[in-house]
Amino acid sequence: MTRLRSLTGFLGLGSAMTGLLCMVVLVGLGERMAERFLPLYLVALGGGAIAIGILNGLQNLLNALYSYPGGYLADRIGTKRSLLVFNLISVAGYGVAILAPSWPMVIGGSVLFLSWSAISLPATMALVARALPRDKRTMGVTMHSLVRRFPMALGPLIGGTLIGLWGERDGVRAAFVVAIVMAGLAIVFQQKLIPDDETPIARPPENPLRMWSEWNPALNNLLVSDILIRFCEQIPYAFVVIWSMKVIDHPVSAFQFGALTAIETATAALVYIPVAAFADRGEKKPFVLLTFVFFSLFPVVLYFSRSFGWLVVAFVIRGLKEFGEPTRKALILDLAPEDRKAAAFGLYYLVRDVVVSVAAFGGAFLWQTSPAANLFGASACGVAGTVWFAFRGRSASGRC
Repeated sequence: MTRLRSLTGFLGLGSAMTGLLCMVVLVGLGERMAERFLPLYLVALGGGAIAIGILNGLQNLLNALYSYPGGYLADRIGTKRSLLVFNLISVAGYGVAILAPSWPMVIGGSVLFLSWSAISLPATMALVARALPRDKRTMGVTMHSLVRRFPMALGPLIGGTLIGLWGERDGVRAAFVVAIVMAGLAIVFQQKLIPDDETPIARPPENPLRMWSEWNPALNNLLVSDILIRFCEQIPYAFVVIWSMKVIDHPVSAFQFGALTAIETATAALVYIPVAAFADRGEKKPFVLLTFVFFSLFPVVLYFSRSFGWLVVAFVIRGLKEFGEPTRKALILDLAPEDRKAAAFGLYYLVRDVVVSVAAFGGAFLWQTSPAANLFGASACGVAGTVWFAFRGRSASGRC
């Protein structure tokens, strides 16, 4: 029992964190079964490259637009009630996609069901910040990121199996049905395991621009580099599945693509906890910088991966790009005002993802030019973001 308490203490697993992680697994499993195959589903419904670009760009734009309202609501009504609202919104989106199987309506439904991760992230990060002391925040964010990897690994495998059984149309629709069931279970566990919220910390400004005056200037340099890195990620993001299953010399099956995602997830999981333990003891910048390096490498390695074996190498590198992602989120929390963590976190993502949504839309046009233009253009953005953070980035202590 003593060892178990020591382990849970080391991992930051109090009651609030345990309830949060259960919810993340259930909602994430439903979300990931269909999300990775949405580009194929749109094509099966008659959409083309532009439809895929719209989906990817819309996802980034929604990530931005939902972030600050999600943080604002969490600071106003508390994390527990706000998370319930966010889950119900996702259920409504899945319902639209099931009842109206046309690509414009699926994109319309995605406005709701793609919102969960973005709109709930400020609330979950604020819960981590409130539940854990500063020297445990990286570990708390890491446990959140690590647990998210399980549905990210299992979801595509289940989704790929459903597609193999019922095809690209009916298989994805079946995944939507299962997603509703998972969201319902998540609501039950969330209400039972997450303690009732304390009185909200502070009333954040309704106008997000007013938050700028309360920002630590170091957040701006992190934001600039992060924007460039997300350009690198999002320009090819929606086309990775198309490249792997349609373009290369030896295309992979839906199940094999799910396996590649599982390999990516397993790679990230292996490095999460050791990195968190070291990052909480010292400076966070080196871990974030190395993460940016892996982001920049992935598109180039993917371009030269023309078979399943080489794709395994590419997806291992894609997994390593999560090396310092929890550390980056913990750094945002460290630099944010103490009484407005959720709102500040939401503003950061609002600004970042509004800008990055341009890259997602532009990725479709680069892809139409050539896959090489898409992938090498993405990598160039990653290199620029890495260099910026290397020279201008700061840790919470103020060190370069």
